[in-house]
Amino acid sequence: MDKIRNFAIFAHIDAGKSTLADRMLEITGTVEARKMQAQILDSMDLERERGITIKMAPVRMDYKGYILNLIDTPGHSDFGYEVSRALEAVEGGLLLVDATQGIQAQTLANFENAKRAGLKIIGAVNKVDVASPDQVDSAVLDLAELLDADPDEIIKTSGKTGDGIELLLEKLIQEVPAPGDRDFKISASRALIFDSQYDEHRGVIAFVRVFSGSFKLNGDYVFVATGAKFKAKDTGYFKPDFFTAEEIKNGEIGYIATGIKDPDMLKIGDTVSDVREGEDLLLPGYREVKPVVFVSFYPEDASDYDDFVKALGKLRLSDSALVFEPDKSEVLGRGFKGGFLGRLHFEITAERLEREFDINTISSFPSVAYRVRTRAGGDWLTINNPKDFPDDYVAVEEPVTKIEILVKPQYLGAILGLTDLYRLSEIETTNLGSERVKISAKLPLADLISDFDDKLKSVSAGFGSLSYEVVGYQAGELGKMEILVAENVIPGLTRILPKEDLYFEARRTVGKLKDLLPKIQFKQAIQAKTKGRIIARETIAALKKDVTGYLYGGDRTRKMKLWKKQQKGKKKLLERGTQGNIHIPAKVFQELLKK
Repeated sequence: MDKIRNFAIFAHIDAGKSTLADRMLEITGTVEARKMQAQILDSMDLERERGITIKMAPVRMDYKGYILNLIDTPGHSDFGYEVSRALEAVEGGLLLVDATQGIQAQTLANFENAKRAGLKIIGAVNKVDVASPDQVDSAVLDLAELLDADPDEIIKTSGKTGDGIELLLEKLIQEVPAPGDRDFKISASRALIFDSQYDEHRGVIAFVRVFSGSFKLNGDYVFVATGAKFKAKDTGYFKPDFFTAEEIKNGEIGYIATGIKDPDMLKIGDTVSDVREGEDLLLPGYREVKPVVFVSFYPEDASDYDDFVKALGKLRLSDSALVFEPDKSEVLGRGFKGGFLGRLHFEITAERLEREFDINTISSFPSVAYRVRTRAGGDWLTINNPKDFPDDYVAVEEPVTKIEILVKPQYLGAILGLTDLYRLSEIETTNLGSERVKISAKLPLADLISDFDDKLKSVSAGFGSLSYEVVGYQAGELGKMEILVAENVIPGLTRILPKEDLYFEARRTVGKLKDLLPKIQFKQAIQAKTKGRIIARETIAALKKDVTGYLYGGDRTRKMKLWKKQQKGKKKLLERGTQGNIHIPAKVFQELLKK
């Protein structure tokens, strides 16, 4: 095991982690030159299109007699759970800083997590080929100060040109400790499941870090927590595709194909072992994920519901941060209420459902979990779904976050100007040298998921970086806004808003709906309601059809008969519409979700 090094790369979003990993794969000969492509570890088309890493990606490299197991991790805070799981599978971490940006908010968050995990942290400054010498020197000094290291220990690299990569690999070999047994008293083979995915032929595939013993092809094993038994259909390593090996040994990172077809049988953080009872087998797992954003999903085509259920089960294997429970709407049918780690996490999940499983969904507005005390009971209730929010309450509390923004000083005024749009409070600014200012503040989570990050990037010309954590609840003055179309409440459009924003949002929403909804055979009233009062209204005129166009000359009574018949038909349609037969196209929901 002294020839094995396990490490993860972590950094702020767009610091060049995946490109740096590409150069490592080239230099170590892990991927042939003819098969090489940009961001090869970003296997999803969605990752390439958005230019971000969504899923952690393990890969094994052989270099100068050493086995180097690298895990590339996401940089966006919404995917922080991916990073936390990767840290438990390695002994070292490569903290990467973009030389053109300097230390950013998520850099600090990842550093703290790696330090708590007890990893050996190696510092590197990337993109030195496009940064000025002053930018490089400044980034090196800042990173050295953060790591309490000598500036000469910071490696200068370029993921684009390959400069400094070999030096970085040498440093990783020298300084990252070799793996060791977690507990020498346990004689059983044990491995921690840090990720998984589903394969139609091989069933559930567990991504594991072996902590004792070994796992062999065709061996009999068990998931300790769930008790599910299986025979290993395949074992091997990531190079970066699945590479079959007869055995994966202590200290190594690899995969085990279980043949199990039920995704619920595997839990991320569970232990795989060759025995079920008799010893304390469970390895330390992961903290329970706590969703902060809640969205209800419904299949656009109701006949896709069964496929929708299966798709969510398979999707949860590759994204263990997802939390789902059944939901039902009189208008939208059967669906699921999902819990997510942020708005981007929700958007990515919706896109993956469409791309990977060919299921189009209709979703509600993203919401957060509110605590409400009503007059009837007096106890605090947690409300995740806006439609369950009571109109009459004694007190309400909403989740609040502590945010940290790192930005260049010239954009400080523009960022402080966001207080006109968002409920920022307890704002503090700290100078971090001549090139960076840290802004700390409290911000309700509902405001944070309402495009705050996009606004921040806009007013800071892309230089502002954000990290956040949910720190508790605070009292609020909130109200529920319901949207009615032809007297039908559309549950997916119900929102909880600050009372001062209710009237503005009501007028904005009904106005947009008037432009977005297609005309039909009868007149549609679009209304916004709060506490039983209509506070905004628009009307979509009925679709006109000339039923007498083919008539010419003759008695007017023939036309009158056709007009009366048309009126009766419209009346029936209107009655049917006010009884719940209102269909809101998915594209309308998608447009309304855009600010």
